[in-house]
Amino acid sequence: MSLPPSFFDAMYAAADDPWSMRTRWYEERKYALTTAVLPRRRYADGLEVGCSVGELTARLADRCDRLTGWDASAAVVERATARVAGRGHVRIEQATVPARPLPQVDLLVLSEVLYYLDAADLQRLLTQVAAAVRPGGTLLAVHWRHPVAEYPQTGDAVHQALRAALPWPRVAAHEEPDLLLDCWVAADAGDLRAASVAAAEDLW
Repeated sequence: MSLPPSFFDAMYAAADDPWSMRTRWYEERKYALTTAVLPRRRYADGLEVGCSVGELTARLADRCDRLTGWDASAAVVERATARVAGRGHVRIEQATVPARPLPQVDLLVLSEVLYYLDAADLQRLLTQVAAAVRPGGTLLAVHWRHPVAEYPQTGDAVHQALRAALPWPRVAAHEEPDLLLDCWVAADAGDLRAASVAAAEDLW
């Protein structure tokens, strides 16, 4: 089964930032990689699923006219809201996927969240993803590769599922011993110009 909100409530009750997202160089570097591969300078509507304490959210906010962060834990929603305080174009909401359908957005970020879903819930979410990202929009996924006993799936497994399910061209695919990162543009599979940052500026 997918991990319930109570799993995350317990984690955040035990520590303010249980994965040390605010202090680890690993996380800071990952956020830099994540935002660097986004093919557009700016997005109208963005959604980050699994925003945690809001560290990546704060960086994505600089690239979006409107940004929403979702998380399953009420406690972490409060912490993420505090992290982005003063940014009126950002809102944080308590929501779980796939129970809450994805809205249509121009940027969908799935960072360190899909391995919490079992195979059935992941497939339900992938069906939503295909309809949620507007034509020409961006889907970015990044996940930890090492197995965690409590998680229903691994990062490798969820990226394999994403690659199999999405017919879109990829802007970037980045692989390290610790993480996988994939970035797609919602376009026809053979439309290489849609996935090209250079083509968007008429460089070819």
